Amino acid sequence: MDYRHAVAADAPAAAELFAAHHHDALTEQERARQGFVQGSFDAGTLRAMAEDGSLLVADDDGRLAGLLGLTSPQNTHGAPPPVQALLDRQDSLKWQGRPLRSTPFLLYGPVVVAAAYRGKGVARGLFTAALRAASPRAEVMVAFIERVNQASWRVHVDGFGMIPLGEFTLGDRVYGVVGASTRPAAAAGT
Repeated sequence: MDYRHAVAADAPAAAELFAAHHHDALTEQERARQGFVQGSFDAGTLRAMAEDGSLLVADDDGRLAGLLGLTSPQNTHGAPPPVQALLDRQDSLKWQGRPLRSTPFLLYGPVVVAAAYRGKGVARGLFTAALRAASPRAEVMVAFIERVNQASWRVHVDGFGMIPLGEFTLGDRVYGVVGASTRPAAAAGT
């Protein structure tokens, strides 16, 4: 498996993968079992992310096995409501005792792994690739996970050790905010 930065040519397959795992494309049982992604990530959006270096992919000899967004908060112009809600809380969310606003961070997500590759370490490989890519640019990767998305919570918090930093509510949805140090030797905390 090759974990790499996406290129523009990856965008159509990435958009197809994203759409197949979108909240609205899955049954309630599928969402509970495998998790889901939200938002609007069409081929044009994903192409732009590839071109600005904010999209990683897992490439299995030409087959897209997974994708992961890794975006600077400064590149979130016209951010969707959950991203904007997280950014609006940068003073109340803390990383190692400091407000997130004063900590160099990158937004982690969305993350999608193709059904045929689940349980084979692809999510872990993407996470590790994201840590490597983020390390020179940020102290922490920050994600938000809708609390009903327990599959994603288990992977990221229980599996990868991301640390809960707080939560926010948007309409009737509650999101947990989690972070992971890009510097493994650093102690993390709230």
